[in-house]
Amino acid sequence: MYVPKHFQFEDYAEKVEFMQQYSFATIVSIKEGIPIATQLPFHIRTDKDQLLLTSHFARANEQANYIENTPSLVIFSEPHAYISPQHYDKEESVPTWDYIAVHAYGLASILTDEIAKSKALEQMILSYDEAYLTQWESLSDRFKSGMTRGIVAFELVVTDLQGQKKLSQNKSETERQRIRDFLKNSDNELERNIAAAMKNGSISNEKK
Repeated sequence: MYVPKHFQFEDYAEKVEFMQQYSFATIVSIKEGIPIATQLPFHIRTDKDQLLLTSHFARANEQANYIENTPSLVIFSEPHAYISPQHYDKEESVPTWDYIAVHAYGLASILTDEIAKSKALEQMILSYDEAYLTQWESLSDRFKSGMTRGIVAFELVVTDLQGQKKLSQNKSETERQRIRDFLKNSDNELERNIAAAMKNGSISNEKK
């Protein structure tokens, strides 16, 4: 990831928190020298000194065939906002985009054990719809087995974690204040989240 010095995102715990908050991400793998990608929800957890990302492909998705041989890149990126030059002091200015993103690199392992696959599914349910777990547990073993046969579950061990917070840090405080005031009154939740991050210096989500 190219990260200019103004936009460094170095706090490890904050990067993990960001991934957990914006956990629907894009996994990019290499097939015969060509990148292929899938958008997936991820369960993010730490185990001792490892950061682990768990998800699953549909069994028909060929990308599952390439995640064990070469490292994959998982891109977490959500809050973003167009920044108009109307907020800047100099007339000779151009538009830009403020955003926050984290790139996680690592090698994945496919979960072939049925118990491990079931646990991965339950972790996903707990992450996204805890109330559904009771219904899932009440379903027949035949149905649940059919569902697990239709997926390829995997776990990726993160070996490199990179991030960027581009929040107009290279602008004057007066300009940044104009941008914050404009974005915090936006009808767009993501733009309001960028305004909050500019103010707090960290990730903020109005739904939390």
